[in-house]
Amino acid sequence: MAMQNLDEASPDVLVIGGGPAGSTVSALLADKGYDVVLLEKAQHPRFHIGESLLPMNMPLFDRLGVRNEVEAIGIQKHGGEFVSPWHDHTSLFLFGEAMDKSFPYAVHVRRSEFDELLFRHAGKRGARTFEGHKVTHVDMNAGQGTPDNRALVKVKSGDGVQTEWRPRFVIDASGRDTVLSNQLDAKKRNPKHASAAIFGHFANARRTQGKYEGNVTLFWFDHGWFWFIPLRDGTTSVGAVASPAYFKRRTGTLTDFLMETIALAPKLAERLKDATLLEGATTTGNYAYDSKFCRGDRFAMIGDAYAFVDPMFSSGVYLAMNSAFASAAAVDLWLKGEAKEAERAFRQFEKTMRHGPNMFSWFIYRITSPVIRNMFMNPRNIWRMQEALISILAGDLFRKTPIWPRLMGFKVIYYISCLTILKQAFGTWAWRRKNLKDSLAVSGLEAPRDAVYEKG
Repeated sequence: MAMQNLDEASPDVLVIGGGPAGSTVSALLADKGYDVVLLEKAQHPRFHIGESLLPMNMPLFDRLGVRNEVEAIGIQKHGGEFVSPWHDHTSLFLFGEAMDKSFPYAVHVRRSEFDELLFRHAGKRGARTFEGHKVTHVDMNAGQGTPDNRALVKVKSGDGVQTEWRPRFVIDASGRDTVLSNQLDAKKRNPKHASAAIFGHFANARRTQGKYEGNVTLFWFDHGWFWFIPLRDGTTSVGAVASPAYFKRRTGTLTDFLMETIALAPKLAERLKDATLLEGATTTGNYAYDSKFCRGDRFAMIGDAYAFVDPMFSSGVYLAMNSAFASAAAVDLWLKGEAKEAERAFRQFEKTMRHGPNMFSWFIYRITSPVIRNMFMNPRNIWRMQEALISILAGDLFRKTPIWPRLMGFKVIYYISCLTILKQAFGTWAWRRKNLKDSLAVSGLEAPRDAVYEKG
């Protein structure tokens, strides 16, 4: 056990995980003058999937003071295209046509560059940052009976040195490692959804030309959907999301399986016919889950450390960063000793944590439904419903933009439309239920850890 100076080992806040959520909350709290320790188990830059951001990320970058730096490493994304093998046209949604026209674009970024940018920014704002430091245990009750009731956090560095920290408050931003949720037995598998992904980066993929080169494209196929994400350096991220039961069919290498799966989406295969796969394929489990709670006495869980949903609408980084802002406001009040105001802020934080994943999940659970597919492929702006849908795709979930009555109207049309094709809708529901049941039988019930990828 390495010896530590007691004052240096007793920060106001200890943050577990140096991804977008952890780096953001660290920067915000350090900027307020708190002693913040940020621990990242890996070394930046490190690989991470999830390159596509949302327009509502942009005002968060403004508030953090990193927008110019982020745009410098990204490619503008003005909207999304939906491509279906059951339709002879492409459906285009432009963020500039949302209910609020003020956020017309987002960016795609390489996560290795983006995550390191935010991590270094936290250090610049005053956080004490440590890489190659893995949290092995958190004891929230270690300080019972002492005046400041501090937690005990045990950490092991990459060279095997073990240290102990005694923070006033712990923020878990450990991603799908879900350190506190696992330790407190709070993690719950989502009974409605399970998926896995296989992906790779391609050179010379055929992109849209001109202003919309950076648009994300979603391709449906019989077993799920593909993403097609252009990156600034000319490569394109391509991945398939399907049930784990589908992945169980693989007999050859991951690279062979990715190419076989791409062949099931002819319109995507056409855009990749002259492309070259770089560094082989990678697969990871995207098992949806959440936790029984997102905060407790002297701790909070943010980003994927609390909940993870299918990446269909590129919501991960936005929800993570937004949760960091919400938690920082509450933790600031708590550290100041303003108990009533802090409790009010933490209740708002809880609502924020539940609301985002729930909002996107309604669409994700139904994305293979022929009704939803037809509604996306043939959008109509009745009562500004299309504008409201684009607002949701842009991440405009937490402001006062009047999308909610339109969303209810969208849902009413969906359910009525299901009645008109009841046999087909029931067949889709039964197929999804069977796939979920089969998926739960694959690889047990535990979700893969965030850093565990299979390459080949």
